[in-house]
Order: sequence, then structure tokens, then C-alpha cells
Amino acid sequence: MKKKKPDHIVYNEDNDSYDAALKPYATDLGAPAITTNDTVAWKNANIHKVNKQIKAKYDELKAEYDALIEEFEYNNLVYSAKFTFEPVVGEVYHLYKNKNENPFLSIIAPNECSFEYLGSFRLNADKMWIRIQVDTEF
Repeated sequence: MKKKKPDHIVYNEDNDSYDAALKPYATDLGAPAITTNDTVAWKNANIHKVNKQIKAKYDELKAEYDALIEEFEYNNLVYSAKFTFEPVVGEVYHLYKNKNENPFLSIIAPNECSFEYLGSFRLNADKMWIRIQVDTEF
């Protein structure tokens, strides 16, 4: 029966040899104690920072998505409206509802018309309708 070596002796029973010099850490009694670093505070601080960054990016993407949906809805509304002319790129047109609640596009300004005003739009070079603010008080 083999006699167990004391705890402060580095002995590899698999190789049946003393291998203290081969270890990547100090093994003698005077060496500093090996302790694990407390990483909880570091993790918590970084988790908080990362969560803030992700939330900010999410808010940016959500705002961009909401703007895109709004643009889509405006384009859908204008293109589904009735108009009997070919709109010119760069010109401003006004969207109204007639007596039957059907939308129609017109060149007549809101202050010159008695129909329900829905908004003013400019047709850009990409054939997209961009909502604009028009001064309705003349």
C-alpha cells in the first residue's frame, strides 16, 4: 500500500513523479494563495452598460421602423386616392376627403377649399409621396 504524501508536496500519482516545477503556478508554502477574482461587480456594471446600449439601439430602430410605416401608410393613402391628372415630381399636392368620405388629390390649397383636409404631399424623384407642412393661413 502506498503512503499518501503530505498536502504541501506536489506529487503526481499518475506519473509516479514529483512535478512541482512543471506546474504553471507556484506550489510551495510561501507562494501567494490562489483566489478567484470577484467578477460580480464587473459583470453587473457591464450588463447595465450593454443593456443601455441595446435599449438605445432598439429605440433607434423602432423610431426608424415607425417612420417607415408612417411613410408607407401615407404613400398608400395618396396612391389609393382619386386624381385625374399626372402628378409632377417636386410639386406639392393636397389630399382631401369628399362628401362620400373618399380621398382625392388636388392642386387647390387648403385655404381655398371647403373639403376635409388630410395633408399636403410632395412627389419626390423616387415616386414616393413625402408629407410636408403647408402654411394654411394666408
